[in-house]
Amino acid sequence: MKRNLLLIAILASLTLPTLVQTQEPQQPSAPSSRVFSPSSSVDTQGIKNYLLGPGDVIDVRIFGQGDLNAMAEVDSDGNISSLPFLEKPIVAQCRTEKEVQKDIAAAYAKYLKNPQISVQIADRKSRTPATVSGAVRQPTKVTMLRKARLNEVLASSGGFTERAAGTIQIFHTEPVMCPQPGEEAQGASLDPNKVPLEVVNLSDLKSGKPEANPVIRPGDYILVTEAEPVYIIGSVLYPQSVYLTEQLTLSRALAMAGGVRKEGKLSDIWIRRQKPGAKEPEILRVDYNAIRKLKSPDVLLKAYDVIDVPEAGIFSSGRFADTLMGIVTGGAASMVNSVGPAAFQNRTIR
Repeated sequence: MKRNLLLIAILASLTLPTLVQTQEPQQPSAPSSRVFSPSSSVDTQGIKNYLLGPGDVIDVRIFGQGDLNAMAEVDSDGNISSLPFLEKPIVAQCRTEKEVQKDIAAAYAKYLKNPQISVQIADRKSRTPATVSGAVRQPTKVTMLRKARLNEVLASSGGFTERAAGTIQIFHTEPVMCPQPGEEAQGASLDPNKVPLEVVNLSDLKSGKPEANPVIRPGDYILVTEAEPVYIIGSVLYPQSVYLTEQLTLSRALAMAGGVRKEGKLSDIWIRRQKPGAKEPEILRVDYNAIRKLKSPDVLLKAYDVIDVPEAGIFSSGRFADTLMGIVTGGAASMVNSVGPAAFQNRTIR
């Protein structure tokens, strides 16, 4: 019996570490270096050469000298001035963490023999977010951790809405922090009333033209202009208001309203157009038949135009057949109602 108990104890001692190891909860995997917030930032891929600026925080570690480890913030002058025992500030603005690391190691070499120092960016706060508003799905502020182009920033706000008009306005509210060659002239003006403006055509961006997809800078204000309405009333299938996107013509507007009804008077469509400073609207009378037959140019619409499709007279050429059919069927129905259905049921045609 004792021999059996001893054997069981030996087996338990051999298998227990294995059981403990298999039942240990797995450690969570390290987070991915790719960070993406759908509504507030672009991802961080491609920021290895991130240039420091005021407000950024670096984590300085000195191996073997734990009391000298520090979290240091780049001050408003672009320097690191809060590290222990350093007499002179370390220039950080527009430099990478590796470049700053070399200068910190050189500064501490006066006190330590061959200091081993690591510098990592702990927090990136020097870039003002870009703001996207107007005809987008979700107006938002986009954190600019790296260079991003217009289409990528717009994607962070969900893309365009149906109210997007023909242009995108980009206001550069801040100068370039670390200008590259050729960028100096693109900085924001010192006069707050003269903010540099860049205008992009929406159609050019959609067609993929490179010049219509500029680099967006921190602090940029991006406004996707919203279209003004055009109203369609009268004898159309779906009277409604539509948005005046670029190059909206009368033909397109009528198609968006489902087309003209059969009783519509195509030869005399009215467009009421409000002129600035005028009390009464301007009346444009359009022969839509001529436009459809390519005998007249299509009409470009303007904001707040009212398209009124009148009904043709009951004896007009377009409605004569329907009117005649209505008279015939209406007369037959009246005869049936006056004589009575029974009078027609048992009659024999000889």
